[in-house]
Amino acid sequence: MPALLSAPPFRHAHDREIFRLAVPTFFALVSEPLFLLSDSAIVGTLGTAPLGGLGVAGQVLMTLANLCIFLAYGTTSAVARRFGAGEVAAGLRSGIDGLWLALLIGTAILAVGYPAAPWLVQALGASPDVAPYALVYLRISLLSAPGLLIIMAGTGVLRGLQDATTPLVVAVGANLANIGLAALLVLWLDWGIAGSAWATVAAQSAGAALYVGVVWRAARRRGISPAPSAAGLRAAAGAGFALFVRTVSLRVVLVVCTAVAARLGDPEIAAHQVATQIWALLVFAMDAIAIAGQAIIGRYLGASDVSGARAATRRMVEWGVLAGVVFTAVVFAVRPWAPLLFTDDPLVHRLLLGTLVVVALMQPLSGVVMVLDGILMGAGDQRYLAWAGLWTMLAFLPCAAAVLYSPAAESEAGLVLLWCAFAVWMAARGVTLGVRARTDAWLVAGATRP
Repeated sequence: MPALLSAPPFRHAHDREIFRLAVPTFFALVSEPLFLLSDSAIVGTLGTAPLGGLGVAGQVLMTLANLCIFLAYGTTSAVARRFGAGEVAAGLRSGIDGLWLALLIGTAILAVGYPAAPWLVQALGASPDVAPYALVYLRISLLSAPGLLIIMAGTGVLRGLQDATTPLVVAVGANLANIGLAALLVLWLDWGIAGSAWATVAAQSAGAALYVGVVWRAARRRGISPAPSAAGLRAAAGAGFALFVRTVSLRVVLVVCTAVAARLGDPEIAAHQVATQIWALLVFAMDAIAIAGQAIIGRYLGASDVSGARAATRRMVEWGVLAGVVFTAVVFAVRPWAPLLFTDDPLVHRLLLGTLVVVALMQPLSGVVMVLDGILMGAGDQRYLAWAGLWTMLAFLPCAAAVLYSPAAESEAGLVLLWCAFAVWMAARGVTLGVRARTDAWLVAGATRP
């Protein structure tokens, strides 16, 4: 323990504020991949092709959503800085404009994505057996895009105000409703994969309505109009551009992984879908510290407390490493039984067993990467994150191409090698983020970052 932490657990000066935000954020984040895992288990009862279709469509939906993650992360940083500087009303004004921007972007995604759905499925290399299921799930689930993006923006506002409890309540409630509806529609009413998609639409829309109500009530208490402002919409869109570039780079890596896995074969894409959701579950858990870091670092820098920001950064990195070590042990412990929860295909079982070894070994590195990414985001260092994202993506793409065109692509080792290429990308991210964090260039104090 001393080698990992500068002080015993829960004895450091910053531990209380870290965990006041990180614990509810942890459960909110974990509820999402747990829902996806439950969704995978429910759809998996329909067979390997529907499960593969969920994997392809899910990757498209996650890509579209994550391209707009600046609605949450950018808002958290901006509102937290205002909160630290004592300018709460200005932060809420930015948050309301973010909600309107989310509605506009979500509507545009639906309008463009529905007719483009067949091309998107084909672009990911879905086989003729998998493609029809992917298309059905994708087209129905696109109806939830406006609600999903509103949830992102509302979450960013509340976390910037140092409130992580309300997002937890909404996330858990929406995801439990999603699981219940999916089980009802798929297992009892026999709606097939379409039932799972309609459950997603209903749950996301209800969650968005709750966020709108919470944020608008807070705004009215301070006399802030809920109407959008053109200047605010432009500012929200402009502030998110660098985060958009950074997220595009990340999503390119994940989409390429899915595309390569689909081209390796149907069992490979099915196993990759499950492994990706397990990886996401663990990463989202560690991302709780990173999101707490966004709010904490933004608040410290808004209050011009640079030394406090530096000390909190070191402590959060320590917790990220420790969480990664724990998750490595957890994955190895559950690995022999994990495949049994999702499919009865013996080939998919074997592919998952090999892939989960790589997933387990990546966890300590993932802890550092997630935490530092969140800290630099909270500091408003989006421009550096954008450039770092581009360079690390370029490091990954040749590795993925080598897997696809290597002799191993014809064997069961192909999927394991693909995940090794993914680990190279994570290592590149760790280097670029670590180098930046050791400098003072990102520690810019004040209510706003120039």
